[in-house]
Amino acid sequence: MTLIKSMTGYGRAVETVNGREFTVEIRSVNNRYLDCTIKLPRSVSFAEEAVKQAVKASVSRGKVDVFITIKSENAEDTSIKLNASVLEGYLAAMRQMVTEFGVSDDISVSTVSRLPEVFSVEKPEVDEEQLLKDLMQVVNQALAGYDAMRCTEGAALDADLRSRGNTIADLVTQVEQGNAQTVVDYRARLEAKLKEVLAATNIDESRILTEAAIFADKVAVDEETVRLRSHLQQMNTMLDGGGAVGRKLDFLLQEMNREANTIGSKCTDVRLARIVVDIKAELEKIREQTQNIE
Repeated sequence: MTLIKSMTGYGRAVETVNGREFTVEIRSVNNRYLDCTIKLPRSVSFAEEAVKQAVKASVSRGKVDVFITIKSENAEDTSIKLNASVLEGYLAAMRQMVTEFGVSDDISVSTVSRLPEVFSVEKPEVDEEQLLKDLMQVVNQALAGYDAMRCTEGAALDADLRSRGNTIADLVTQVEQGNAQTVVDYRARLEAKLKEVLAATNIDESRILTEAAIFADKVAVDEETVRLRSHLQQMNTMLDGGGAVGRKLDFLLQEMNREANTIGSKCTDVRLARIVVDIKAELEKIREQTQNIE
């Protein structure tokens, strides 16, 4: 069964491969689209696109930040060498300055060591293909942990949405039952009022039926409650299917709110109006939760 996933998550992996310690951290927060940022050492900048593609294969929505650090265990990886010929040229020019211009001779190691190209930094040839392979091994481990956390949070979101959906369904039942009773109560009040006004015991039954029918038509919420129940069922179907359904749920929730608002505008009974407020409150909580779903 495919589960829904949260857009927020964290994963970290540290492993030493072929003499290098790789540390990969992945964290994400909610975002309308996928926004992936990779921060890694300049020496492995060639790997940025491969890391980004790995993230895209696992994530479809959210602001994802990936932090990569690499430490080499081999001290001989980098060597510093003195460029003797360059240094000799500098020294010769400096002695000439002393001789020809009378400048004081304050030449020291600290002075010449700061001159350009006196030293050269040599690094061994790097097998970029192997380095990328080693790095991606750790990246995939971090992604696995990150994905597991998103699944765990997604399961909690799934349970919460289903629970709130059931609560709304129960409230809708109360509205349906109360709405039918509202029409019955209205008919009784109408009949009593007509008897009072006309001071008669025999009232035209057809007139009462007509007035009650007109009122029932104005306050009927059957169509809205049927559609709202259908939307709730559709939400459960989406959750059953899993995957990246956050955006679809967001659109579906807009339809639910539309039906709830229409029901609220038709309910003249104070008690039913309060139930509709409870329905809207639950829908708002669902809306907040769907903002976290991928």
